Amino acid sequence: MIDSDSFKKTFLSELNSASSVSELQQIRVKYLGKKGLLTLQLKDLPTLAAEERRSFGKSINELKEYVEAGITSRESVLSKADLRKRLVSESIDVTLPGKYTPVGREHPINKVLREITDIFVRMGFSIEEGPEVELDYYNFEALNFPREHPARDMQDTFFVTEDVILRTHTSPVQIRVMEKIKPPLRFIAPGKVYRCDADVSHTPMFHQVEGFMVDTDISFSDLKGVLETFIHRIFSPETPVRFRPSFFPFTEPSAEVDIGCIFCKGKGCQVCKGTGWLEILGAGMVNPHVFEMVGYDPETYTGFAFGMGVERITMLKYSIDDIRLFFENDIRFLRQF
Repeated sequence: MIDSDSFKKTFLSELNSASSVSELQQIRVKYLGKKGLLTLQLKDLPTLAAEERRSFGKSINELKEYVEAGITSRESVLSKADLRKRLVSESIDVTLPGKYTPVGREHPINKVLREITDIFVRMGFSIEEGPEVELDYYNFEALNFPREHPARDMQDTFFVTEDVILRTHTSPVQIRVMEKIKPPLRFIAPGKVYRCDADVSHTPMFHQVEGFMVDTDISFSDLKGVLETFIHRIFSPETPVRFRPSFFPFTEPSAEVDIGCIFCKGKGCQVCKGTGWLEILGAGMVNPHVFEMVGYDPETYTGFAFGMGVERITMLKYSIDDIRLFFENDIRFLRQF
């Protein structure tokens, strides 16, 4: 038989000495666990007489309730004490200034490239892509640049082999698309291009957007309308636009497209060399020979193409005077956008 008074005295002594919830858990296991003191006492019940069994069982149950109540009460006290300690040790000084977290920004070239693609997508153009390492055939020959043609000299080409190059424009995409798809076509081809040139207005790698439309009744007035709409959206509705005759092997007739100088508003300045105009892109009607190279009937189909440098538009849009700033990764420059 267990001495209740002695048991309670020993239990209370251990209970009051517990200084943490984990120590309290050990006391719970000691008294109420599978091999706890009270649990083991119950194994003696079968050996007792009926009357003794009843009184002994009642005594053990009372002690279990006493232990459970004591542990619960002590656990509440220890939990509150632990909470008070944590509130002190984990307190936050709300008067301290916050920590600065730098926020990234979209690169100005990516920003303008996204604006350009969004404008043309809203006008119904799809987006096509092609390889940056290109065959001479797609980059030149199929676009009416025969071998030894002097117009190739303007491209300042990087050669991988005699017949493999780094593309000098995104125009090869129009050939690859026309080989797979019959008209009508209306798409743009944004991407990186490469030329052996480097100064304040040129880099060996830059970004270009090619535009292309083919159908049975496409005219130069369609080209003019598309480009004027684009220019007025990328700059402002008040931006003057003019078309000047030019030459590109893959378009005929061809034109250079100028906008009114955004710096002097057409009055003439150092940037526009006193003309009041800035060249922004090249365009023209697709040369019938290009259609013949992809199996299109030039008597049935007409179309136009245009190409623009994203860096140039970005420089004009944000008044940047040195293209190399885009690639120097100067955070002071990038934070302005």
